Amino acid sequence: MTQIVVLQLAVFLAIILALVKPLGWYMAQVYEGKPCALDPIMSPLQSVMARCCGISLDPEMDWKQYLSALLLFNMFGVLVVYLLQRLQIYLPFNPAAVAAVAPDLAFNTASSFVTNTDWQSYSGEASISYLTQTLALTVQNFMSAATGMSLVAAFIRGIVRHETNNLGNFWIDTIRGTLYILLPLSLILAVALASQGVIQNYKPYQQIKVLSPTATITSQTLAMGPVASQIAIKQLGSNGGGFFNTNSAHPFENPTPFTNFLELLAIILIPAALCYTFGVMIKDRRQGWVLLIAMVVIFVPCLCFTVIAESQSNPALDKIGIMHGRNMEGKEARFGVVSSALWATATTAVANGSVNSMHDSFMPLGSIMPLALMHMGEVVFGGVGCGLYGMLMLVIITVFVSGLMVGRTPEYLGKKIEPFEMKMAVLAVLIMPLLILLCTAAASVSKLGTSALGNPGAHGFTEILYGFTSMAANNGSAFGGLSTNTMFYNIVGALVMLISRYWSAIATMAIAGSLVRKKIIPVSAGTLATHTTLFMMLLIAVIIILAALSFLPALALGPIAEHVNLWEQYGH
Repeated sequence: MTQIVVLQLAVFLAIILALVKPLGWYMAQVYEGKPCALDPIMSPLQSVMARCCGISLDPEMDWKQYLSALLLFNMFGVLVVYLLQRLQIYLPFNPAAVAAVAPDLAFNTASSFVTNTDWQSYSGEASISYLTQTLALTVQNFMSAATGMSLVAAFIRGIVRHETNNLGNFWIDTIRGTLYILLPLSLILAVALASQGVIQNYKPYQQIKVLSPTATITSQTLAMGPVASQIAIKQLGSNGGGFFNTNSAHPFENPTPFTNFLELLAIILIPAALCYTFGVMIKDRRQGWVLLIAMVVIFVPCLCFTVIAESQSNPALDKIGIMHGRNMEGKEARFGVVSSALWATATTAVANGSVNSMHDSFMPLGSIMPLALMHMGEVVFGGVGCGLYGMLMLVIITVFVSGLMVGRTPEYLGKKIEPFEMKMAVLAVLIMPLLILLCTAAASVSKLGTSALGNPGAHGFTEILYGFTSMAANNGSAFGGLSTNTMFYNIVGALVMLISRYWSAIATMAIAGSLVRKKIIPVSAGTLATHTTLFMMLLIAVIIILAALSFLPALALGPIAEHVNLWEQYGH
């Protein structure tokens, strides 16, 4: 990599790390119910919202009550999003008169946005009305992110508190997360994006005369819509997806290198800052820094690998004399290789499904790291909230393995890790690879799965693997080439997204409920220190080993085999 590339990547990471502490501290204040600068505005609004919804913000909940409220709220969201899609032809704010969404696609989209996946098997400008974009998809971008943050707040309380059943109140956590964190940040980002050319309107689609008309083409239809407001929360809430079909490669969503940089910062900002929030809430900031540094240590080599892979020329193009030196296929010229590779790595690390380039056109090795980051359980930053509690599941496994190595009962932050916690952590970690491998295998050998392929052989297998990986990891990014708007992929994909999201949520809350009832164990000479470099290295090893054991054979059949075939056929 050149010096300018290294500088670009270093500046990006430096800004993220500089923002982690102030935002992380502020989020801890919010979830601990401490005074915040926004109290004069948000506190009355919080009370009004609670009264309008008929919910009580006073009583605390045990883990079953907290989980029940979460599941009820999210299932209601699925119903609302589904109905708005099915009825949009009869509702206002539909200037393009788009028809009702088909039942299977509506179910897939509803499941996708409620689970924070934002997998899209449709073209937004051709399939979704302004009302559905605003009331269904944008609202769920807020709600799904707030739900994940509430869950991690409850889990942290399970670690901090002892000899009680109380984990907080789901409704107040979700309302405060939305009003105090997501809404202000989204407003700031939306204004910044709109100032750079991201559109925000409810105008009818515009007919524009083309500069060089032909006998058949004299004008072009430009889709309009309330874009900036949705793009802001889709990035900050690690939702992903896009208002337009081409996603963050569309000039109305991401017009300039500056908006590209702002959106990249927004993608990683909250997941990274939550690590510091964790340290503040448990009153040991070293623990939060260890988790954050572990994420960075995994992220940086993955990023460098992707940049280097995409900086190589395609031997198939070299063979016919197109020597451009870098793989620009499928990339926007205004972003180039480095920004495209950074975006692909960041969004797959953070469970944010937005794309600013076509992953299907990446070099075979360039597609490995986006896949690998999702295969790690998207704990390298990960989704808002779910990334951190996913990482804490792996911390529990690491502590348990460490305890076995030294022959003593494992402990984490003063709580014994016993068989129940270990079983739940294993269930939370293994459900995602199980879903990916089973569904990929079934789709690869059935006509229902292979009929949607855009390419044969190893590349086609990678398309299927990437699709189910993205859905099971609640990422939502699309590899491309796979025509997923079929009954098979819509129904199976929706079930995969729902199971993956809520299976791990159930296991996480069960562990929180168990930990909160335990007594605090004083630190002794035999206690494993979990804030040290040694523990961080062991945690990284556990993450990589689990991902490699689960997915290396699948990667060998997909991108690795394609790379070998490509160089055997066209290499020198």
